[in-house]
Amino acid sequence: MAMVCLSDFEAYAKKYLPKIAWDFFAAGADDCSTRDENILAYKRIRFRPRMLRDVSMMDIRTKLLGTEISFPVGIAPTGFHQLAWPDGEKSTARAAKAMSTCYIASTYSTCTLEEISAAAPGGLRWFQLYIHRNRAVSQQLVQRAEALGFQALVLTADLPYTGKRRDDVRNGFRLPPHMKLKNLEGAFEVCKMSLLDPSVTWNDIYWLRSLTQLPIVIKGILTKEDAELAVRHGVQGIIVSNHGGRQLDGGLATIDALVEVVEAVQGRVEVYLDGGIRKGSDVLKALALGAKCVFIGRPALWGLAYKGEEGLQDVLRILQDEFRLSMALAG
Repeated sequence: MAMVCLSDFEAYAKKYLPKIAWDFFAAGADDCSTRDENILAYKRIRFRPRMLRDVSMMDIRTKLLGTEISFPVGIAPTGFHQLAWPDGEKSTARAAKAMSTCYIASTYSTCTLEEISAAAPGGLRWFQLYIHRNRAVSQQLVQRAEALGFQALVLTADLPYTGKRRDDVRNGFRLPPHMKLKNLEGAFEVCKMSLLDPSVTWNDIYWLRSLTQLPIVIKGILTKEDAELAVRHGVQGIIVSNHGGRQLDGGLATIDALVEVVEAVQGRVEVYLDGGIRKGSDVLKALALGAKCVFIGRPALWGLAYKGEEGLQDVLRILQDEFRLSMALAG
């Protein structure tokens, strides 16, 4: 079957992944209203296209914290890539490097940071961090990531506790016995996730700053008040994110939250977005409303489920082509 758009990959993944894996990737919290709103919100945004603008030459490159990427779409941090493809995050890293874009590797990877680095030497990689109650575990992860050449630290702020994802509860979701959270082996029992530290505050940005020279990006910001606090606490970037609708149900769609965050930071830090990107025109809408770059979560997993590294490259290439076309048609 010809893979023409991202929903083709979604349909393939739903058909061929084991139900428990599909349900885990697809899950939203509670009624899934925020998960679904992330996508629906784009459909309400309309372009005002301009004509006769000479679109024969277009440059779709951009820079993330000073490093150039081929187009403004990166790969968001998601866990457990081996549920989608045997090589897991190694394939993800290779696809990102091949497409000259940024991959944010998750704390909850099924490959080690060392394996991810070795799979795609020289690729642009950031590391996403959850702070655990055992601070030594988090400190060690940050220092490992920096030593391995990861270029930024992405602190996820919206997970003091795990949201209630009903299908995972019904399925009794656990990683299969042959898969491990490789970066946390021995640190705590997998999938309890109760060792996340719910006492984390803005002051912990200073603690992270004491551990690393890496720029710090904060993920999970949805309001101008928190955007202002992020700037005040010295972060270099903000990812407007609601965790793909997996945490607080009833929160804002990320594209709806973007404008107030962009207005609040006034160019002092870079602002990115994830959640609900399904077409190249969605990317253009996010950029038009002030995002520097967007990150894709579930679509990256669908690409892996289709053909591993090659499938993920296909997903990125489709978004790249659609983005370029949307730019041209919008003038």
